[in-house]
Amino acid sequence: MLTTVGSAIGLFAATNIDDIVVLTVLFLASRNGSPRPWQIIGGQYLGFITLVAISVVAALGLTIVPDQWVGLLGLIPLSIGIWTLIRGLLRKRNGDDNDLTLAAGLFTVAGITIANGADNISLYTPIFRTSAPADVAVMIAVFLVLVAVWCAAGRLIGTREVVTEALERIEHWLVPTVFIGLGLFILIESGVITRFFEVIG
Repeated sequence: MLTTVGSAIGLFAATNIDDIVVLTVLFLASRNGSPRPWQIIGGQYLGFITLVAISVVAALGLTIVPDQWVGLLGLIPLSIGIWTLIRGLLRKRNGDDNDLTLAAGLFTVAGITIANGADNISLYTPIFRTSAPADVAVMIAVFLVLVAVWCAAGRLIGTREVVTEALERIEHWLVPTVFIGLGLFILIESGVITRFFEVIG
């Protein structure tokens, strides 16, 4: 049992370390009303549970989405980042200096979590396939507890006065840049852009 719990903690940390950055940015944006903290936490749980469910189904030998096109989910954070950047530039040009809000709700946060979770699926699937059902259940329980820990860490960092004061000047650029960068990374790393050009070529 302890070995399974330890393995689950290590596996979760290895596959979700980048989520801390995303959660921090989301909680930073939530100071201005959107998304709300409950939407961030709920969306993170919804997205992560979806990733685990896909991994379990894949471990049983079934495929929900063809692997070569999973990277298209990178369009979710990319589009959010571009929209937030454009909206911020328009507001600045019109002399509106109100704080930045991020156009993201419960399902959008879930989509970002899923888009950023290709490595979760690729690692969880073979482990679930080769583990006993009881061990898989323990791992999933540990994962769900750690999602709460990750959310708490992201909120702690994203709402600390020292952090918010330091990021206040670049917040308008930081939030969209993180999501645009995340979206491009997913699209490029997954090879979906290359495959797209091969199809149309």
